[in-house]
Amino acid sequence: MSSEDGDMENQAELEEKTRLINQVLELQHTLEDLSARVDAVKEENLKLKSENQVLGQYIENLMSASSVFQTTDTKSKRNVMSLPLSCCLGWD
Repeated sequence: MSSEDGDMENQAELEEKTRLINQVLELQHTLEDLSARVDAVKEENLKLKSENQVLGQYIENLMSASSVFQTTDTKSKRNVMSLPLSCCLGWD
């Protein structure tokens, strides 16, 4: 094998290593971006859960204050207000 063949092999190996390094760096940046996005979504999720709890409590308070949603004492009517609103709407 001549030195020219060896130089060409070394050049090809160097190009392949450079390509792989660039690919690894690109994947690292993608992972960092995805991780930041996950953190942002988690934060938004917590904020929305908190807002849902406030709104659920507000709706429950409105319903309890309204005569439309008050139960009667007759045995034929079921006490709808015995369960919290959150259980009916799937809120935690």
